[in-house]
Formats: sequence, structure tokens, C-alpha cells
Amino acid sequence: MELPKFLLGDNTDFQEDIFIIHLDYPRFIINLKDDEVEFIEEAEDLDEGELNAEMEGLIVLANEFYDREMERYEKE
Repeated sequence: MELPKFLLGDNTDFQEDIFIIHLDYPRFIINLKDDEVEFIEEAEDLDEGELNAEMEGLIVLANEFYDREMERYEKE
């Protein structure tokens, strides 16, 4: 099965939060409300500097994904 790079998630127990799940390596969940990141798996092959650089780019992509999804919902 081919999975998308990002998924949008919400939960009625956390009504103010917007979650983006990143399914490629390194897997993580970001809460766009406060940019808090929770790793689903440890990035074992990246040192801290590489991981920070990678995450900066992925957080930008997660925000772009969210913006794109919201534009698509508004068009419907």
C-alpha cells in the first residue's frame, strides 16, 4: 500500500489542536497550534544537527500541506 507523506488529524478531545502526521522517515506528529513535535520513531541514522535541519524543512512542508488542504476544503 502506498501511503501519503502527510495526514491531517483532529480529535474532539483536543478541539483547539491541529495535527499533521508525517508518515515518511522520520515519522512524527506535529501540532500546528504550537509547533510541538512528537516523534513516532527515533531518527537513528541522523545526528542532532542533521535532524534539526531535516525537521526545519519538514515543518515547513507540513504547514504548506495544511494550507493546501484547507484551500481544497474551502473550494468544495
